[in-house]
Amino acid sequence: MNSIEKRDMRGTGRLGLRAFAGALALSVFVHPSLLAAQQTATTGSTSQATLPTWSPLNGSGQTTSDGTAATAASAAPQTAASASATTTDAMATGTVAPDNQTLEPLADPDAIPVEEDIGRQNLRVTRLDNPTADRIRRELDTEDDSGIRLGTLILRPSISQKLGSETEKSGGVKDDRIFSETGLKGTLTSDWSRHELSIGAEGAWQETLSGDDTDKPSANIDARLRLDLADDTIATLSGSYSFGREDSDDPNAVTGATVQSGVHQYGAGASIERDFGLIRGSIAADVMRFQYSDAQLSDGSTLERSDRNRNRYALTGRVGYELSPALIPFVEGTIGRIDYDDVADSSGYRRSADLYGARTGVAVDLGEKLRGEIAVGQEIQKFEDGRLAELSALTVDGNILWSPREGTSIDVTLDTSIDPSTTAGVNGATIHRLTAQLSHDLRTNLVARLTGGTTFTRYDGDAATADTTAYLAGAGLTWKINRHLDATADLTYERTHYTSGVDNDSLTALVGLTAKR
Repeated sequence: MNSIEKRDMRGTGRLGLRAFAGALALSVFVHPSLLAAQQTATTGSTSQATLPTWSPLNGSGQTTSDGTAATAASAAPQTAASASATTTDAMATGTVAPDNQTLEPLADPDAIPVEEDIGRQNLRVTRLDNPTADRIRRELDTEDDSGIRLGTLILRPSISQKLGSETEKSGGVKDDRIFSETGLKGTLTSDWSRHELSIGAEGAWQETLSGDDTDKPSANIDARLRLDLADDTIATLSGSYSFGREDSDDPNAVTGATVQSGVHQYGAGASIERDFGLIRGSIAADVMRFQYSDAQLSDGSTLERSDRNRNRYALTGRVGYELSPALIPFVEGTIGRIDYDDVADSSGYRRSADLYGARTGVAVDLGEKLRGEIAVGQEIQKFEDGRLAELSALTVDGNILWSPREGTSIDVTLDTSIDPSTTAGVNGATIHRLTAQLSHDLRTNLVARLTGGTTFTRYDGDAATADTTAYLAGAGLTWKINRHLDATADLTYERTHYTSGVDNDSLTALVGLTAKR
């Protein structure tokens, strides 16, 4: 073959390749149009025909246009898919309509709410103003899958029934009693993308079965609504209620009374907190109501205690500086007023007073390992009655939760309060409390607890003879029988030492069951 013939053969080959490429390109544009026309015709002719769908289960990879699968193996899956979904497989040739497609959820920035705290190193921590309510929430929120959903709220309740024995000894007098105790505890928390509602409550009712009738009911409820406002601003609304009966060894208790006065406390507050870069500021207003019930005397009569009823109003400002995301020192100032319902008490003293206070401390947040705050300061009460000396108290307050290792936690609470006196000429007492609780998981279903505490009650001047010091020590076990039932056993010893008087000792043992949801 000469060179001319070879050149003609190569030209013919190139023409054939060009023809093949053109035919392939034409099929890309023509084939979808033909299929779309076929679908339109098929849909118009019968309502039972299905769109041509390619199935990965079809071994031949062919497209069926009459609604019948190419093989028996692919027929059942295609029928089930058609029954459970109304959209057509996006992989089907000729079925994709670009103008009718919806935006994928991940492509829509508004489809999935973005957590505001993502990427923040220092998450905002609620002030530890009520350690009791925080403890209730920690105890019942350990199981994330527990609880009863009520719309957007989650309720985690528990009920306990215990049998107890109590022995009290004062001097040479010893009193024993057997009693039953029914307790209720629970939390109600919101499951919202913004804001948060949190309610913690616990209560116990005692019924004496034999021995000295000295029932000690108690109740505590705390509710908080956090509102996440714009520009790193948080508003908080709060409400609380607590009830307890005064102990017979309390300095304000009525001597010889068979039933001491019950103390009701009602609280409400509002606060606003804002971040200014490294500086955090807050302002809070609180109202507290103290109400006392009558005491029952041994002769069957009652002694009215309403002259102790009072309201406490306080306005508190706080400024903190962020040294690091985990360490924020702060200063705090308080101004307020204490108003009694009666202008003068039963002894003729006007005990309404102006209130001033200042504190400085530090808030720590190292995650689950260590968090809380502690502060020291001064509180002053200046009474209306000039016969009552100004009451000044050094305050130490705080709550620290430390978990040195998994399954072990230590909860320490410091509290300072001023208890107004009912004795003529005595302004009141400063009460310092320190309590600590150690909890350790011996096994996955067995928890051991140790509790200790000290309470110092100190008076001014000549009234210092009424000073007392109380000690508390306790131990307990909780056996988690299953996720809804616990068995508990507790032993508690209390001793109250009087500067002038006979010491008081109390030993209490409790065993029972707790059902939770």
